[in-house]
Amino acid sequence: MKLSDYMVADAVVPDLDVTTREEVIHALVTALATAEKIDQASVDGIVEKIVERENMGSTGIGKGIAVPHIKHSSVKNIVGTIGCSQVGIDFKSLDQAPVYTVLLLVSPESDPDKHLEAMENLFSHLSQDSFRKFLRQAHSKDDIIEIINDSDPG
Repeated sequence: MKLSDYMVADAVVPDLDVTTREEVIHALVTALATAEKIDQASVDGIVEKIVERENMGSTGIGKGIAVPHIKHSSVKNIVGTIGCSQVGIDFKSLDQAPVYTVLLLVSPESDPDKHLEAMENLFSHLSQDSFRKFLRQAHSKDDIIEIINDSDPG
């Protein structure tokens, strides 16, 4: 599985203009709906489920990164997007540091193995200092898409 297989280029948000965790989640889910990768009628339900998941335990993994993710019955395929903040957002991260890069993932409930595979793929990329650094320095949608494409093997 490649990052470019499920990250939706049209839903990338290079300059999040929001200040709270809930606003970030809503902005990224809305971007997926605008890109027609999830149904507009499902946006509120998906946002609510992601926020519930965040309230159980933050997906702010540290080093300026958060990876909110859920499985949801309304999606047929794994979809994801990336949002970047220049000011940083309080995601209640493990290291208490602000989050600058958010990678959001929504998977079908019917295929938990694919969800795990996508999460493994994401964390494999995020474990690389250079990948995190390049995402943090990206200033445009094209920059982010190029980083995604360049990070995939082959």
